[in-house]
Amino acid sequence: MSQSKTTPINSKDILSISQKNINKIFYDVKKSVPKYHQSITNLQQEYFHAFENMMDFSITLQKEFVSKEDIVSDVSSTTLKIINDATEEFIKIFSIQNQIVLASIDATQQNIQTFNDNIKSFAKLNRNILQSCISIFPTKNN
Repeated sequence: MSQSKTTPINSKDILSISQKNINKIFYDVKKSVPKYHQSITNLQQEYFHAFENMMDFSITLQKEFVSKEDIVSDVSSTTLKIINDATEEFIKIFSIQNQIVLASIDATQQNIQTFNDNIKSFAKLNRNILQSCISIFPTKNN
């Protein structure tokens, strides 16, 4: 065990090479996460902006048509109430959905943190088992 601590970085030892390469991979992945997150956020904002523009344009076009053709577009108070109530229900459902998604993300993050803590404990246990095995059996001295 102590021999691996003194192994130089440019060693040809497969474990040192593996560790060096794994570290490089995770370093690069960690660097890309903020860029990925920002790109997804930008894409989502652009999508919503485009959808909002499409809806605004559609309503504006319909208003122009109704106005030019002298079409009565008034609705009864009952219909207006149904439309407003449906909109409020949609907003409530969307809010609840967001709460569920965020709670799921938080729970997943907590599970990953627990998994990470368990990995540390498992590695410590395996290290202790390995040390016990090494102490039982004689080792070669170079």
